[in-house]
Amino acid sequence: MTAMNWLAVSPEILLLVMTCVIAIVDLFVVDPRRLLTYGLSLATLLAVAFDHAMLIDGKALFLMNRMMVSDAMGQLLALVSTLSVAVTLIYARAYAGEREMLKGELFTLSLFALLGMNIMVSSNNMLLVYLGLELMSLSLYALTALRRDNSMATEAAMKYFVLGAIASGFLLYGMSMVYGATGTLDLDEAFQRIGRGDINHQVLVFGLVFVVSGLAFKFGAVPFHMWVPDVYHGAPTAATLLIAGAPKIATFGMAMRLLVDGMLGLAVDWQQMLAILAVASLLVGNLAAIAQTNLKRMLAYSTIAQMGFMLLGLISGVAHGNTELAGAAYGSAMFYMITYVITTLGTFGVILVLSRYGFESEHLSDLAGLNRRNPLLAGVMAVFMLSLAGIPPLAGFYAKLSVLQALVATGSSTLIALAVFAVVMSLIGAFYYLRVIKVMYFEEPEDESLYLEAPADARFMLTLNGALVLGLGVLPGGLMTLCQQSIIKALSNT
Repeated sequence: MTAMNWLAVSPEILLLVMTCVIAIVDLFVVDPRRLLTYGLSLATLLAVAFDHAMLIDGKALFLMNRMMVSDAMGQLLALVSTLSVAVTLIYARAYAGEREMLKGELFTLSLFALLGMNIMVSSNNMLLVYLGLELMSLSLYALTALRRDNSMATEAAMKYFVLGAIASGFLLYGMSMVYGATGTLDLDEAFQRIGRGDINHQVLVFGLVFVVSGLAFKFGAVPFHMWVPDVYHGAPTAATLLIAGAPKIATFGMAMRLLVDGMLGLAVDWQQMLAILAVASLLVGNLAAIAQTNLKRMLAYSTIAQMGFMLLGLISGVAHGNTELAGAAYGSAMFYMITYVITTLGTFGVILVLSRYGFESEHLSDLAGLNRRNPLLAGVMAVFMLSLAGIPPLAGFYAKLSVLQALVATGSSTLIALAVFAVVMSLIGAFYYLRVIKVMYFEEPEDESLYLEAPADARFMLTLNGALVLGLGVLPGGLMTLCQQSIIKALSNT
């Protein structure tokens, strides 16, 4: 490998080396607050994020015998994932410290999960995609069970592990069928052979069904959603945020690599599958969320619905055999996923701050009168809820609008009907988001004398998080352009 190739994988090398260093250093840390481990972890994440940012505008390179690709899309997704994990650790520190979770494992497992995510979004080989996925998944399973003495966390980890193993089996079996049909594991080579038509189409589509099923599980799309509510509810909230944030970005990157970079020639087939998943997720997610009184379960069903909306962007990239709209469509889906993760980080950040020793703030009633007890927390939570509901001028509104525009631009009557359906589902979904605001501002708190004081770092990050959600709604052009350009550059490599 040339020096340029080593430079292109420098973020992953730095992350791996520093994770091992942090694991060793933590053995000698006696401070129960783990300030050294915490500081080293944040410094590592910021250094890795800076490294990714420097590589976004670089030339696309195929590395490691063409098993990896360094391009704008992969670097941008890895950058967002890295920053998401950093924000998660800032929000989770106080919560973890009160529940005997502030151990070296919390930091090292989070960093190893991030390494898996970064491999997923930079893979050009199906086996490497799978290795990245398993590194991420196994780390998340362990994080879910980090409170070993908590029965709910242990049960959630078992469900997550068993169902995740089944989904991984689906994905691996699907990849083996794709390999059997195309004769290659490299995604760019598979793309070319599918384009030439020298493949067994029946076997290839059969494998594609299993690949899409594995992706649907990782997205939490219906009917592969059964793990989402139980894991979100049962896992410690710090682990829930780690599952709900950065891994969604990595799953999107994995879907783009497998479906677009590798099998864009089969778009007619996989777009139909994703359309069914999107409709079912929007319907089940929004209707089930209305009935929830547990905040974490409500957000779990909200995630299912949000993933359904994002999938609509992926199904509008190829229309009538034409890929002219691919950049705008996949760019809108990418923008949607990034803004969703930013909003989710803040939402669970508020829940983590509200949770105290021996008390999990996970019921809607726990937010009653929050505006009287801490106006800052109530204000940023309202911003996040309105953004998830798609209310202007917040980021969620523009994200939904861009996906709807991509659907309508195809001119397909079926996709336009899906756009109308998505708008109706968004109106239904607005109910349970606005209900949270109503509870915070108009219901009486149980104890008005209780003033909630957030840690300084979490308070600063929540303010910044809320401002970012508002800023991306008012001025979305920069990020949207970056998303679309990175997608176009990635497509030009195939």
